Amino acid sequence: MHPALPPQSLIEVRTGLGWDSHRTAPGRPLILAGVAIEADFGLEGHSDADVLAHAVTDALLGAAALGDIGMHFPDTDAQWKGADSLQFLHHSVHLVHLAGLEISNVDATVILERPKLKTYRTAIRESLATSLGIPVDRVSVKFKTAENVGPVGQGLSAEAQAVATLIRRAPR
Repeated sequence: MHPALPPQSLIEVRTGLGWDSHRTAPGRPLILAGVAIEADFGLEGHSDADVLAHAVTDALLGAAALGDIGMHFPDTDAQWKGADSLQFLHHSVHLVHLAGLEISNVDATVILERPKLKTYRTAIRESLATSLGIPVDRVSVKFKTAENVGPVGQGLSAEAQAVATLIRRAPR
């Protein structure tokens, strides 16, 4: 457990929201936060289509007011074809630190009809924590279905949402 920060040690708290969606596609790997998920389909995209890493990347960039993933890694740029999305996440963490901010915590939700993801929770949280450079107890990942409603519920796509909280400490 980490001790609470004294109020006078903070000068700024920022929150960012990230969201991403990708179509399902047979013959592609299903990757969430860099973790390979056993499934008979993956997600379609220019990179590895890691919907969770993309949502967390956007949440961090948004909280730091640094744009979005498409500004930094456009899908029109051939160098990102098939790229590991953890690269995008690492880049956003670097930009957050360059802006003088620290990552306090991340909370994310993956919406996917199948497969069930609960057995991957620990690996996904650990991968995110490592990529973010924060303890795993400051990373939350939840899994939901769409209850057979809409494209996600019909198994046609997957979505992820993320909220990131950043802090800037007062000079000591």
